[in-house]
Order: sequence, then C-alpha cells, then structure tokens
Amino acid sequence: MSLPPLDTPAAPAAPWHAGERQLQAHIGMAERMAQVGAKVIRDYMPDQHRLFFAQLPFLVVGAVDGRGDPWAGALEGEPGFALSPDPVTLRVAAMPDADDPMADGLGPDRPLGLLGIELHTRRRNRMNGRIAAWDGKRFDVAVAESFGNCPQYIQARDFHFSRSPALRFPGPPRERTGLGEADRALIARADTLFVATYADTDVAGRRVDVSHRGGMPGFVRIDGDTLTIPDFSGNRFFNTLGNMVLNPRAGLLFIDFERGDVLQVSGRAEVVLDSPEIETFAGAERLWRVHVRRVRSRPGALALRWRFGNYAPTALATGQWPGASGQGRS
Repeated sequence: MSLPPLDTPAAPAAPWHAGERQLQAHIGMAERMAQVGAKVIRDYMPDQHRLFFAQLPFLVVGAVDGRGDPWAGALEGEPGFALSPDPVTLRVAAMPDADDPMADGLGPDRPLGLLGIELHTRRRNRMNGRIAAWDGKRFDVAVAESFGNCPQYIQARDFHFSRSPALRFPGPPRERTGLGEADRALIARADTLFVATYADTDVAGRRVDVSHRGGMPGFVRIDGDTLTIPDFSGNRFFNTLGNMVLNPRAGLLFIDFERGDVLQVSGRAEVVLDSPEIETFAGAERLWRVHVRRVRSRPGALALRWRFGNYAPTALATGQWPGASGQGRS
C-alpha cells in the first residue's frame, strides 16, 4: 500500500514534519492530528515535567554520530543530576563513557532527543532540543519540543545503584558489524527497548527523537541481523516511524536490567505498512525493521540495577497485552 505524497500539506500550527504527516494521512487522521499537534507539543517544559526530570536516576538519549548513524544510550546519576533551571532548559550533569557510541553525537550545538522514564511509576516524558552549553562535564539542552507519553507497555521495576554512578569503567571501543549469540539472547529475553531516529526538515532543521517500546519477552523477532518490531495503535504522532519514512536509519538500545549490561545497535530502518507478516503479530497495525550494521556490547556499563516492582501486576506481567506487544506511540 502506497503512502500519500511527501508534500501533503499540514495546518500551519501543526508541529508535524512530512514523514509524520504521511503516516497520519495513511490512517485517515491527518486533519485531526493537525488540530491536536499544537495543543500537545510545546516549546517549553511545564513545571510537572521539570520536577519529573529532577527525580530520575537515568535518561535515555538519542544522538547522531559523525557518520550520520543514530544511537540510543543511557546517562545515569543520583536523582538531581538532571535539573531544569527554567522552562526552556534542561541541565544534565553526566557524560557518556568513552566506549559509548552515543558520545560521538554529543557536543556544542548538537541536536539530541531525551526520554525521561521512571520505571517504578511507569511515567515518561519526552524532550527534544539542541545542546546550548557544554563544558565536557555537563551540558544544557535548549528545549525545542516537549510532550508527555502514556504509561502503556512499560514494565514496572524498582531501581538501586550497584556502585556510585560516578565510578565509570569504560572499556576499549569494540564495534562489530553483526549480532553475536549473546546479543541475540539478550534481545530474545528483552521486554523493553529504546529507539533513536532523526530527520532533517526544512523548517526545524535536524530533529532527533528517542522513544520506548515494550512487550512480552520475544516481542522483537530476530532473523539473523534483522530485527522486526510490531507497532500497535497509539496516539498517532508517528514521530519514530515518521522519521524512518524520511530517513531510514535507527539506533536501538537494549538493557539487561539485572546486570547493567548494555547492547547498542544501529542500522537501516524500514517501515512495513502492507504485508501478510503483520498478521503474525497479534494486534499489530504495522511493523518496522532494523537491518543491523553496527553493534556495540558493553557489559556492566550501567551502575543501575532494576528488579520487578512490588506493585499490582501490569498487563505485561499477566500476559494481557496484545500478542507480541509493542508501543503504539510511533
């Protein structure tokens, strides 16, 4: 099934770029989303979001390296390491390790995407922007887009630090071109991943985004070095998949929450809108794939550790999510 033309017009106040508008038009929601966009995506952080970021022990970051490849990674610190001195700024007192491929995408005036996610409460907020101040130890992000997400498909987990997050043990960068047996095993048991994408737009310049996806272990289908992820009904923003339409690249982050191991991959992205394969993922409306080209595995990279929380069972824990579930906020 073909998409509408790239030059599908949008209402002047809508924040959507051409790729997002294409997918919204594909499901017959372009007019509705043009009205919704300006109401839900802000160019500042409301006080609730500012307070939320200040209580987090980690942030998920999306950045683009010098080769144009997106990477998703995590920055961690004692709560308060990320603070908002004013509604248009987030100050982050943490830096990626030298062996983190995301590090190549950070620096003065570089665009990035941020996801604040609190696993034990299943809350999350997104903030995309550009690095406005940088001294090699901390950086300020100038807000370009700020918006909230629902708790859908987030598995509740409590956290603790296994060591001080200030104690870093980066290893030598060891990049591979394909997934190893241990990589595939981690992905196969994962119930969570994070995805970084970006697009270059005429109006807003480069927009980087990082998002969450979740499901029952096995929700990511592994075929050699190709990963297939189902996409379900969500809020119809299509930030992630809209970026892929304009720029078919994606970076994925998988975390072993018990051991602190990190797996980061980057590769060619593909959006699947019309295929019999969609029906093999119960409840999926579409699929997306990443054909892995670059791989970094970083054992014990995070000081944080998580365990399942002592909360009422989520739909994930009780197996009530649709099929091999995924996050529909595309």
